Amino acid sequence: MIGLTNELGHISYSEDVIANVVGLSTMECYGVVGMAAKNTKDGLWELIRVEHLNKGVKINAKNNELSIDLFVVVEYGTKISVIANNIIQKVRYNVENYLGLKVNSIVVNIEGVRF
Repeated sequence: MIGLTNELGHISYSEDVIANVVGLSTMECYGVVGMAAKNTKDGLWELIRVEHLNKGVKINAKNNELSIDLFVVVEYGTKISVIANNIIQKVRYNVENYLGLKVNSIVVNIEGVRF
């Protein structure tokens, strides 16, 4: 559980809640086809359906600051650096404003390009 304490009390978030906010924020960005998860049987990456977006997100919390790793599939013909910057800005904004948590770093891993 990742928490936030202020003058009104304490709020705790499960990692799944944070990962869902991050996953939905990522999917709102132009050029993102979906999130990717590693298939443990074959070691291949597969596209995740909307219900399981949190599997394409890895959250690390240290001193109430988040480090977020994202695994995404992008659309062919789009500029990857622009997509990654848009994802970083959108995720940071949504996590800090909706959840009130501080984001230390966001790493966007492009796992595939879809035609």
